[in-house]
Amino acid sequence: MTTGLAGLPPGVVEDVRERLARDGAALTPELVARALREQGRPVGDATVLAVHDALQRDVVGAGPLEPLLRLAGVTDVLVNGADQVWIDRGDGLEPTAVRFPDDDAVRRLAQRLASVGGRRLDDASPYVDLRLPDGTRFHAVLAPISRPGTVLSLRVPRRRAFTLEELVAAGSVGADGAALLATVVRRRLAFLVSGGTGTGKTTLLNALLSTVPPGERLVLVEDASELRPEHPHVVALEARPENIEGAGAVPLRALVRQALRMRPDRLVVGEVRGAEITDMLAAMNTGHEGGCGTIHANSAADVPSRVEGLAMAAGLGREAVHSQLASAVDLVVHLAREPSGRRRLAEIGVLRRRDDGLVEVSPAARFDGAGRLEPGEALDDLAALVEP
Repeated sequence: MTTGLAGLPPGVVEDVRERLARDGAALTPELVARALREQGRPVGDATVLAVHDALQRDVVGAGPLEPLLRLAGVTDVLVNGADQVWIDRGDGLEPTAVRFPDDDAVRRLAQRLASVGGRRLDDASPYVDLRLPDGTRFHAVLAPISRPGTVLSLRVPRRRAFTLEELVAAGSVGADGAALLATVVRRRLAFLVSGGTGTGKTTLLNALLSTVPPGERLVLVEDASELRPEHPHVVALEARPENIEGAGAVPLRALVRQALRMRPDRLVVGEVRGAEITDMLAAMNTGHEGGCGTIHANSAADVPSRVEGLAMAAGLGREAVHSQLASAVDLVVHLAREPSGRRRLAEIGVLRRRDDGLVEVSPAARFDGAGRLEPGEALDDLAALVEP
């Protein structure tokens, strides 16, 4: 006979769930045993506890995903409908043995997690993106909008930030790259950490911010709070979406402006992906040295065009975008993710202004798979920037 959740025959947990819901009773082992008896089910201690635990997981925490979220090294838990649950522990995606009884179970979990974050998730509003109270980033799209069923994505915050030394030990950054990046922070150079999704941008930025001298004040602005640098003076601002009534939104751009009034020694925008780029560039051009942030880009060379697109969409002209970018940002630190899933520092580029006024990123240092530094054409420019 095939078995379902918690090794039980199919339908047992659902039958007990419906019985308890009908009575409006609180979940206890005694009530589970009574519900099993009324349905003619076995009422051994092992069965009662298995059903109770299965239902408890369904109403507390992340349900059957909770054990996965607590696995050492897990950064992401992904659910593609009832029959596909994947995790990422830094070495690429791995399938798991976790299954849901059906898509309704996935949908219930998604709706419950959304309600924990104070958000609505139903057919009228079939997707949600929020941060759970424990810091986990949660995103969901309900079926039939998504296929093969309701899709969940959970990004797990690390309990503490990696240090640069730990990133070197893990092979994400070579010793030369770590020394160079530490100097960039110490010299208060402005930089953007670029890369694709899941390349470790936030992880590296956390490590770099942890090296900022303790006497400096870090003001972090994020759409969803993920940065947790090990630093004694951190103030974090988090954007807020509109509520069910369509009011109460606090956009990232407004928070960047507020951060400028909070005496930041380092202004950090956790992920630049909208109109806030104009305020960030303006801030870096008005005496706020050492500013930094992350940005999605396929390569370091693509960063100027990415910034251009974001800023022009916010109403800034092309010439003005490049003029501000040239004055505001010194370096681009680009990360890559290998086919094996390993994340690593790939390149450090210097921003240069061309004869036509547009900005380009010239490679100053490239790093191979072993973290060894390979000089680029702009290495002398980088050396001049980091010299004391």
